[in-house]
Amino acid sequence: MSTTTETVGELTFRPVDPRTDAELLHRWVTDPKAAFWLMQDAKLEDVEREYMSIAAAEHHDAFLGLHDGEPAFLMERYDPRFVELVGLYEPEPGDVGMHFLTAPSDLRIPGFTRAVITAVMEFLFTDAAVRRVVVEPDVRNTAVHALNEAVGFVPAREIAKPEKNALLSFCTRAQFEAAAGKEKEDPA
Repeated sequence: MSTTTETVGELTFRPVDPRTDAELLHRWVTDPKAAFWLMQDAKLEDVEREYMSIAAAEHHDAFLGLHDGEPAFLMERYDPRFVELVGLYEPEPGDVGMHFLTAPSDLRIPGFTRAVITAVMEFLFTDAAVRRVVVEPDVRNTAVHALNEAVGFVPAREIAKPEKNALLSFCTRAQFEAAAGKEKEDPA
């Protein structure tokens, strides 16, 4: 899948290759900017092991996001019935969980992170079975809460996970389309 915007450029996705991408991902997830990713002290082999585990998992996968062909962000997709949120909320048919991380960079592109989360949501909703995206960011991560709300997420409640207190939020296809200015015209 590919998304192109006038201000940001082309954003594409490819599956993470844990062996060839581990060094790059290690730099990203251990960067101070990625503190909420909870891998600050990870060693290279820890990151490779984590993404090998995700690649082998039936209900979890990871994608490297490319900006004009260069690695620029990471997205994980998971089935919340089996990963991350088991027993913490009542999943509905068509729920999909998501995490995303933009790469640390000295280059500032206005609107880049917003374009990334929009592309991530478009990617997730290309699957007709997906009815709602579920996220569970750290309650202290106010920057990602603002981004989530900008693309249509509605906070539901705080939940206690083993590694963090999280803000459980949901975004339906219709909420995303409305937030992204893509609501379908009423045929009536």
